[in-house]
Amino acid sequence: MKMTIEVDCTPQEARAFLGQPDVEAFNVWLVEQMKARFEQNMELLKPEEMMKGWMAVGGQAQDVMRRFMETAAAATAPRK
Repeated sequence: MKMTIEVDCTPQEARAFLGQPDVEAFNVWLVEQMKARFEQNMELLKPEEMMKGWMAVGGQAQDVMRRFMETAAAATAPRK
């Protein structure tokens, strides 16, 4: 036997019927926190800020790569 039951209720009514906790206040708080963090991080997406970050790392990475290549070249150079 196959039976189908359709229940028409809101999520709040379903949670109450099943004995689940009301998480509405927590959800509102969580969304507000996420919005605040997103707005703070938007400052980092400005082109000037991105270039500052890239150039700081880029310069160091370039120096490391140059030293690595110099060391590799010195190690493979024929010895006299």
